Amino acid sequence: MRLVFAGTPEPALPALRALLASGHEVAAVVTRPDAPAGRGRRVERSPVGALADSHGIEVLTPAKPADPDFQARLREIAPECCPVVAYGALLPQSALDIPVHGWVNLHFSLLPAWRGAAPVQAAVRHGDEITGASTFRIVKALDAGPVFGVVTEPVRPDDTAGALLDRLAESGAGLLVSTVDGIAAGTLTAVEQPADGVSYAPKVAVEDARVDFARPGLAVDRLVRAVTPEPGAWAGFRGERLKFGPVSRVDDGPELKPGELLAERKRVLVGTATWPVRLGEVQAQGKKRMAATDWARGIRVEAGERLT
Repeated sequence: MRLVFAGTPEPALPALRALLASGHEVAAVVTRPDAPAGRGRRVERSPVGALADSHGIEVLTPAKPADPDFQARLREIAPECCPVVAYGALLPQSALDIPVHGWVNLHFSLLPAWRGAAPVQAAVRHGDEITGASTFRIVKALDAGPVFGVVTEPVRPDDTAGALLDRLAESGAGLLVSTVDGIAAGTLTAVEQPADGVSYAPKVAVEDARVDFARPGLAVDRLVRAVTPEPGAWAGFRGERLKFGPVSRVDDGPELKPGELLAERKRVLVGTATWPVRLGEVQAQGKKRMAATDWARGIRVEAGERLT
């Protein structure tokens, strides 16, 4: 089947690679326009665009999918189906109508749970034990189209959103190829999503990643893992922002007030509403990441100081 693939970031790469290795023809790729990236803020191609370039595949980078020139080119390419993974822009109906088999999205949740931009973060933050990926036909309503298939994935107790997304990107790639295979063969029928069980996972902003240590330790742990690596957990310390990675539960620590810091020789503890947590790596504003013990030793944490 003749395809145009739409995607932008790293998690979309396994799916594009799998489609390139399949018996289908990837005639072109649609991705977000080149944008500044990295510390030098150099304008760079998206990961999906760069992979397409390396395979000599045409790359389309419309500012908006509603752009008439983009849609005219898409009609010229005449894809039969457009697989989508984390493209990052809303598709108007005029674009959805171009391929005869529509646009088929790989979404990293078990729909109708966690529709929206941040399903993996939501699964980790809410303590889901099982999550997965779904393929569905894109319709105008957000992630509400009929579902072709699913794969499931357990959420491990120490999973960060990044680690879980990596696994889902790989298993989801296989699901997307099998979905395209089934559509091409005429053996796969999409099933409407149930009305019950709908939940939403909006994009996680930097402010959403601020950790409130007045909450129970379990909630603190889940939030930190949910926003690792992006946008990164943080709290205030001495008037600046301190970022940190996953924390671990401490059962043998002293009783600490929420946010209260205790710097020991081999560990740095922070109080919560329940049990203390141990900081792993931290990153002070304008500094590199380092072990929490090295950070505490360098800034000399004083008794009673807190993360807020």
